[in-house]
Amino acid sequence: MIPRRNIRRLFFKALRQPRYALKVFGKRFLANMSYYARNGRSSFPESITLFLTHRCNLHCHMCGQWGDKGVTRSDDSLYIGKELEKEELRGLIDSISSFKPNITLFGGEPLLYPHCIELIEYIKKKGLHALMVTNGTMLKEVAGSLVKSGLDELNVSLDGAGERHDAIRGQQGIFSRIMQGLAEIQRHKKERKTTRPLVNIQCTINSQNYSFLSEMIEVAGQTGADSLTFHHLVFLNKELIEKQRDCASLLATDGRAWEGFVFDPGIDPESLNEEFERIASLKHAFSVEVYPRFSKDEILKYYRNIAEKSFDYGGRCVSPWIVAYIFPDGEVRPCLNFRYSFGNIRTKGFSEIWNSEEAIRYRSLLRNKKVFPVCLRCTELYRY
Repeated sequence: MIPRRNIRRLFFKALRQPRYALKVFGKRFLANMSYYARNGRSSFPESITLFLTHRCNLHCHMCGQWGDKGVTRSDDSLYIGKELEKEELRGLIDSISSFKPNITLFGGEPLLYPHCIELIEYIKKKGLHALMVTNGTMLKEVAGSLVKSGLDELNVSLDGAGERHDAIRGQQGIFSRIMQGLAEIQRHKKERKTTRPLVNIQCTINSQNYSFLSEMIEVAGQTGADSLTFHHLVFLNKELIEKQRDCASLLATDGRAWEGFVFDPGIDPESLNEEFERIASLKHAFSVEVYPRFSKDEILKYYRNIAEKSFDYGGRCVSPWIVAYIFPDGEVRPCLNFRYSFGNIRTKGFSEIWNSEEAIRYRSLLRNKKVFPVCLRCTELYRY
């Protein structure tokens, strides 16, 4: 139900947010029971990720959406420009609030969505847990309203100190801007005498920073962060993409959305292991995690044996029983990078869509196969 090596991560979450952690445990228990007993149907999801927009003000090199080989670059402008209206999102929140899902706001860059702060306020008015994932470049301008909104968690992407982060994210001066924004967040928290939002620094391991990850301990300390998480890079090869296309054809769709992750990671895993040892020797006042939590040997295999399952996890994906992804055009999808739809909230209610014929078909096929080819490279496989 919860991978053993993730218990440490959940423990720190429980210390900071005990009621939230208890709710997560209960919902995951129900979802796992559904996986085994309900033939493709599922209990209501623990979490719903709202992609507020495809638009982004950065083109980070390793990003599967807007990166060097990102698939969104080749999407037409009409698709990229689609966004749900404020009233549509409020109506969605009304319809799902009864089963209390955790809401994650994502993109693109969610702060580019013009009604983002209002939406957070409405989510909190309904008593739901709200988390936002942002590149942090717009925080300075909205820090006061963001703290006032009641946002529970703020996940900010930082991949290195100073110019290293700017080079990875493709724009000069943004490290300084992000640090100023985070300082404003902390100032407003202090003024309002609140601990919310908790600040989580997210560092994506890549070819430009894997030998310098230890510098992130000092960076995270300067931001007053509550936690720092290093995320292993998501990448594929052509062999896995071809296998995924064959699998996707069984669902009358394609695996195109994964193509933005086909690249050579450029990471020496032995050097990466040495860097993790340096990090373990450093003192810090916040929690530090690596996700997925691979062993040293598994890290070697992860970066060298791309098309193989070479690490000790359960080998089954239960994410579509636990999480829903709602995209800017209203489509409800089972996966971040799979353009298969359970239905559209503009034409049906979420409750109907969640266990629709399309949803049951997808889950049934996945349970039969345990994982799809690209699942081995997807962080959601190791989360649940």
